[in-house]
Amino acid sequence: MISITEKAALKVQQVIIRRGKGQGIRLGVRTTGCSGLAYVLEYVDTPTVDDICYDCRDCKIFVDPKSRVYLQGLEIDYVRNGLNEGFEFNNPNSKGECGCGESFRV
Repeated sequence: MISITEKAALKVQQVIIRRGKGQGIRLGVRTTGCSGLAYVLEYVDTPTVDDICYDCRDCKIFVDPKSRVYLQGLEIDYVRNGLNEGFEFNNPNSKGECGCGESFRV
């Protein structure tokens, strides 16, 4: 199960409205960085046949099967800290992250 906070779901919905198209977001992981894995988030206009779809707070989250094992239990939030804002990933599978916060390990 993957979940999204109300603030994050609202932000996704706002961006989709501004784009004028889209069904939700695709969340995955890729190999990179100091710790090994990094999150990848993109807006989805057409899901692939392999995507696993989570519907939470009127927001569709699509995940590819290979990334699913790293994302079980993940919560997506949207935070503002001073002038910075963005999506934050609270992953119970993460055993640590690099100093710059760009990658994580499981």
